[in-house]
Amino acid sequence: MSLDKYIQDGQDLKVVEKIHTKIVDMLTHGEALSYIALQKKPAVTLLPDSIAISNKRIFLCEFTKLGLATNFEIFSWKDIKDIAFKEEIFGSKVTVIPFTGENLSIDYIPKTQARKLYQLIKEALENVKIESEEPAPAVKPVVPIRDLYEEPKREIPAPITPAFEAPAPAAQPIVERPVVVPEEIKAEPAPVFERTEPSPAKIEVEVEEDELTLKLKKLKGLFDKQLISQAEYESKKAEILSQL
Repeated sequence: MSLDKYIQDGQDLKVVEKIHTKIVDMLTHGEALSYIALQKKPAVTLLPDSIAISNKRIFLCEFTKLGLATNFEIFSWKDIKDIAFKEEIFGSKVTVIPFTGENLSIDYIPKTQARKLYQLIKEALENVKIESEEPAPAVKPVVPIRDLYEEPKREIPAPITPAFEAPAPAAQPIVERPVVVPEEIKAEPAPVFERTEPSPAKIEVEVEEDELTLKLKKLKGLFDKQLISQAEYESKKAEILSQL
């Protein structure tokens, strides 16, 4: 595997190779190293301390016992609160600030590497902050299986017992209402005939006129009671008068 991308800022290739080999064995699924910064003291340092970062974690490495042992301080990005660095005469002092525990510092990091390290760590912390602010997906309620297959239970309301029985309504008397004839078909009032006393000389004619008169009166009575229409009245009246 090419290590060229880890030595672009003046890192020692041999030290990078040794650190890279140790850290690669600790990477999880989907994790990859992105940068390695090496300590560079004024005097010759064969096994310098280093800071390596991946897309998931940050690794602080310290060689001990002449390189026979290595101490690792490993933090997930969500466990890191911030990073700070201070530029000095001989390089920079980089400090990693976790949420819990003591701050961890490595000095004599070359200024170019310290600035690049600061930039990458700030970006990683910003991404973690954005992810934590995203709302969690809504969880759909779990519907019991029995609710899907069983018929819903229906509550049968209890019968309502009336407090008292209302008395049956009294029978209304049947009232015969007169037939109302519309205005447009109502007959005009029949003319009133004046009755004149028959003269003694016309006894025979008087008998015949009494029969006709009775018919006319009866017809007039039917009309006044609105039992026949005006047309029927006029027709029957003409028929009776034709017998004169």
